Amino acid sequence: MLYALICTDKPNSLALRKANRPEHVAYLEGLGETLVFAGPFTEADGETMNGSLVVIEAASLEAARKIAAGDPFARAGLFASVDIRTWLWTINNPEEEE
Repeated sequence: MLYALICTDKPNSLALRKANRPEHVAYLEGLGETLVFAGPFTEADGETMNGSLVVIEAASLEAARKIAAGDPFARAGLFASVDIRTWLWTINNPEEEE
C-alpha cells in the first residue's frame, strides 16, 4: 500500500533543514524500492524549502510510521507535523500505463 508523508517544517527552521539534508537524502536513497518519490515543499519563491512530500510503499500504517520516524529530519526535530495518509496513485502511475 502507498502512504504519503506530508511533512511541515517548524517555523524558521531552514538552517536545521539544510544541516540535516545530506543525511535525509541518503536515508531516502537507502529505502530502495520502498521510496516511490519525494521532494520538498517550498515557499512561493519556489526555492525556500519548508516541508516534504514523501510517498512510500509499506505493508502497514505502523511500518510507514517507522520509516517516517527514522528520517533524519524527523530525528532532528525539523517537522512541526507529519501527516501519514494512505494514497492511491491513479493518474500518471507508470505501473498502470503498460
